[in-house]
Amino acid sequence: MSENFSLIIKNGSCYINGKLIKTDIGLYKNKIKKIGEIELNSAKVYDATDKVILPGIIDTQTHFREPGSTDVENLESGSRAAVLGGVTSLFEMPNTNPPTSNLVEFDKKLHLAKNRMHSNYAFYFGATPENIEQLSKLKDVEGCCGVKLFAGSSTGKLLVDKEADIEKVISSSDRVVSIHSEDEEILNLRKKFIKEGDVHSHPEWRNVECAISSTRRVVKIAERYNKKIHVLHVTTKEEVDFLAMHKKNVTFEITPQHLTLYAPDCYDKLGTYAQMNPPLRTKEHYDRLWAAVKNNIVDVLGSDHAPHSRENKNKKYPNTPSGMPGVQTIFPVMLNHVNNGKLTLEQLIKLMCENPCKIFGIKNKGYLKEGYDADLTIADMDKEVIIKDEMIASKCGWTPFNNYKVKGFPVGTIVNGNLVMSNGKVIVESKGTPLKF
Repeated sequence: MSENFSLIIKNGSCYINGKLIKTDIGLYKNKIKKIGEIELNSAKVYDATDKVILPGIIDTQTHFREPGSTDVENLESGSRAAVLGGVTSLFEMPNTNPPTSNLVEFDKKLHLAKNRMHSNYAFYFGATPENIEQLSKLKDVEGCCGVKLFAGSSTGKLLVDKEADIEKVISSSDRVVSIHSEDEEILNLRKKFIKEGDVHSHPEWRNVECAISSTRRVVKIAERYNKKIHVLHVTTKEEVDFLAMHKKNVTFEITPQHLTLYAPDCYDKLGTYAQMNPPLRTKEHYDRLWAAVKNNIVDVLGSDHAPHSRENKNKKYPNTPSGMPGVQTIFPVMLNHVNNGKLTLEQLIKLMCENPCKIFGIKNKGYLKEGYDADLTIADMDKEVIIKDEMIASKCGWTPFNNYKVKGFPVGTIVNGNLVMSNGKVIVESKGTPLKF
């Protein structure tokens, strides 16, 4: 008697134990039921000839602006962009309006996400100097991926900049604390370096010292209390060198923007559309970030998807917001780097599938294994695409990678056993559920 499957993926090269293996994958409901030769039956069949089948791609840093600035993004539009880019699961940030910094607001966000998000999801709980006692109660909160701490001010009102408060957050939390690591005191002192109308001054204001000073401080606190922290969007060679020596308690992320764009060229070409926090820096930092990727020092790649309207981006610097969209482009941009020999496919899968699951404790994802969740990303490694603003599903409607040619592109996104994206179109609505930890 033939086995029962809801979807059979045939003829693809499947990423299993670090190798691409030609085999079939049978899905039943939301699980991978069988990996191996499967006889065709009445189940739906996806012909993956000349395609690679990967564990579902995870983006651990996105800002979807809901509640608050839903004119530029919401949970539905952001997750639609995600699945179009091959991303099956994501973490979303708490610097909304109001911030996700108490259990009532957290519960509201879960409610907002229900049956509206195309990808799977988890939310960060935002740390404040006032909510520290709640941070030890997050272990069993559904859909909570960790605590987000802004040590330096960026978009929104969340800020924990005093050392005593940072120490309380890190020592009190029973979850990984992920940190936007810039020193608020240095940021304030260096405002004199802001040149009105000149975005090239952005990395002068938010300089290397601003980043490394904060990162040294948070690592020292984590080591003192033997707590796990995760440093987000690292941008400087100084931080890379320092973090490489302090891996026991610390993991860290970099973004595809910082691996693809650098100053001053990015500001010459994109103006304020290249403005983000921490900033895009000069090529010496870009080169060191790539060395860290090659040497497996970096732990995670996150998009830091942070959309803003063209209207606001077109204002005069520094009255322009920092941030750029990225959840739809992170995977194709990185696949292009794989095809260019900058990193291996194995390294990319560690950075975007396996390591996020290990670091944050995501259950049943990150690998193609029988019994694991049926989240898969299907890619055509030879497909060439010129990324265009018009392709971007984010409500902001633009990308810093407009006219950027990539080789390697997602052609299918399977979330909880459902093929939700096929050949650039969302074909099934809203199948995402909260991640389990």
